[in-house]
Amino acid sequence: MIDRLIEAIEAKKNPTVLGLDTRIEYFPEKFASGFDLTTFSGAADGIIAYNKALMDALFGTVPAVKIQLAYYEMYGLEGLRAFAETIGYAKKKGFVVMVDGKRNDIGATATAYAAAYLGETPLAGENARAFDADYLTVNPYLGSDGVLPFVEACKAQDKGIFVLVKTSNPSSGQLQDLVVEGESIYQRVGRLVVEWGKELIGKYGYSDVGAVVGATYPEQGAELRRLLPSVFFLVPGYGAQGGGGKELAGCFDGSGRGAIVNASRSLLCAYKKHGGDFDEAAFAEAKRMREDLAEAVALRRERS
Repeated sequence: MIDRLIEAIEAKKNPTVLGLDTRIEYFPEKFASGFDLTTFSGAADGIIAYNKALMDALFGTVPAVKIQLAYYEMYGLEGLRAFAETIGYAKKKGFVVMVDGKRNDIGATATAYAAAYLGETPLAGENARAFDADYLTVNPYLGSDGVLPFVEACKAQDKGIFVLVKTSNPSSGQLQDLVVEGESIYQRVGRLVVEWGKELIGKYGYSDVGAVVGATYPEQGAELRRLLPSVFFLVPGYGAQGGGGKELAGCFDGSGRGAIVNASRSLLCAYKKHGGDFDEAAFAEAKRMREDLAEAVALRRERS
C-alpha cells in the first residue's frame, strides 16, 4: 500500500491529503439552502454533495483524502451512509482513502475493527467489505496486542495504518513527552512502530505501518524523521491548526519523500479566504498549499 501512496503523491507532485472533516456548519449559505438540514438525512445528503464537489475539484491535484469518522458518526446512521458513500466516491475518483478513526482495542475486538475498515467481514458463505479504506489511524496505547491485529490486516489485504506517535493537539505532551528510562513516550512508540512494520517495507524503503506526527511540533517531526527512516508520516495540523510548509521540511527525507500533510478546514472552508464557489476556492487553496509544500521539500533536499 505504501508504494501506491508514494506513487500517487509523485504523480500529482503534491504530498497533500484532503481532510474531509465535513459538517453542515461549514456549508456556504447558498449551498446549505438546497438541503433540509433540520434532519440527519438532509444533513447527510448535504455532506455527500459537498464532499463530491470537493473531490471533483481536487482529484487532479490532490492524491488522497482523509475522512474523519467522528464527523459522520455524529449524524447517526445517516452520517454513516454519508461516510460509506464518500469512501466509494473517493475510490471511484482514484484517491488513496484514509479513515481517521483512531481505533484501538485488543484481541477479537481489534480484529473486528480491522475487518471493518481494512479487511473483510465473514458472512454466511462468503466475506464482504464494510468500509473499504486504504489506511486507518490507530491508537497504540493498549500496547502491541492492540495494534498487531491491524498489522495482520495490512499484510493480508495490502492496506496500511498510521499509528499515533506525536499528535498535533496542544496537550499531547502531557503523555507523549514524558521521559521514561531515558526516552520520551513518543520516541518509544516510534521505535515500536518500526518493529511493527518491519515485515511490510515497500520498494521505496517505507513501511505500510506509518506514524501520525503533528505539523504543530516541527522539531519533534524532524527528530522522528531521523530516528524512524522506514516510517512514513501522516502530518495533521497544517493550516487552521497553525502548521506551515517550511516548518515541515524536517518531516521529509532527502529525496522529498516520507510524509503526506493533511489539510481539513483550510480546504473545506477555503471560500471564506478566497471568495467565490467553495469548490473553486478549495482548488485555489490546494494549489497554494502544493506550492508551499514544494518549498518545504526543496528546502529539505538542500539540507541533505
